[in-house]
Amino acid sequence: MENCPVSTPKGPTLAFLPTTKGEASTDGPQVLQPSGWLAPKGYANGMTADGRLVVTGGVIGWDDQGRLPTDFVAQVRQTLSNISAILAEGDARPEHLVRLTWYVVDMEEYLSNLKTLGKIYRDIFGAHYPAMALVQVVRLVEKAARVEIEATAVVPR
Repeated sequence: MENCPVSTPKGPTLAFLPTTKGEASTDGPQVLQPSGWLAPKGYANGMTADGRLVVTGGVIGWDDQGRLPTDFVAQVRQTLSNISAILAEGDARPEHLVRLTWYVVDMEEYLSNLKTLGKIYRDIFGAHYPAMALVQVVRLVEKAARVEIEATAVVPR
């Protein structure tokens, strides 16, 4: 093996970032951010975590009486609140989230409300931004739903 060349990996190296500023603990999810990449705003490129998995199905903005607001922003607020409640049932908190997948019926409606949605998100989940995907769909199963979100959390052991 003396004659085998040693190869050095090319491309960006991977950094493990704490989930919140100043936090150095490896308890809980950590952001995966390749070095040299611009930091994303409002989401993470990737996450890593070790622990017990808590997942939701596609969650919409129904209240506890099964009523769905007609307004997109109100639906997002209720959907995120519903996810928070589901996480709590699994002894998880928003900072345990590692992935959110958003399905919206109107991308322009989402984009035109970014500032308000960001505030709602922070009010419910804090400043924890897991890996996220956003997909526009033709419609959702519940015809009046404007947004549906799936969540994955990992609770440290």
